[in-house]
Amino acid sequence: MVKKSPKLFVFTGPSGVGKGTLLAEFLKQNPNLEYSVSSTTRKPRQGEINGISYFFISKEKFEEDIKNNKFLEWTKYNENYYGTSVETVNKALNEGHDILLEIEVKGALNVMQKCKNCVSIFILPPSAEELEKRLTGRNTEDKETVVNRLNIAKDEIKQAGKFKYNVVNDKIELAIEKLNEIYNKEKNLEH
Repeated sequence: MVKKSPKLFVFTGPSGVGKGTLLAEFLKQNPNLEYSVSSTTRKPRQGEINGISYFFISKEKFEEDIKNNKFLEWTKYNENYYGTSVETVNKALNEGHDILLEIEVKGALNVMQKCKNCVSIFILPPSAEELEKRLTGRNTEDKETVVNRLNIAKDEIKQAGKFKYNVVNDKIELAIEKLNEIYNKEKNLEH
């Protein structure tokens, strides 16, 4: 039997679409898939842990890493930097592990440009109204931030057609089932 090459999975969607909830279950069901922890300059939310949720670093350190080309992709979103370490991704792939990046839409598009064989997945909300309800229901940001996130989300959703797969997060069980189908199909494909 031929051993399949490890794959880079790029997972994105607008803020509030439920990526974190989906990913937690998806990764639990697929323990061989390695999760790439991103770096950010934003402050941790309640319950987030440095090195697990994100690598929380200073703006100065992030900007130094940008200058030294240490990111596969990076972006500034809502006044904070977010980025994916080249070293983290290469280490996983070189060790033969599939790796999953959960990143914002612009970053995902950048990775897709650089890594033509990546598997791109865009998570969509069932509706704009549901997305707004989810964002306001978080109670983690003020009204102005929620409005800003909704405006960004509307623009991001317009990019969904550029991704290999689109998954609507309406019912979590169905979305997880679809993600598992995608993962199993892609694991058995050679690029």
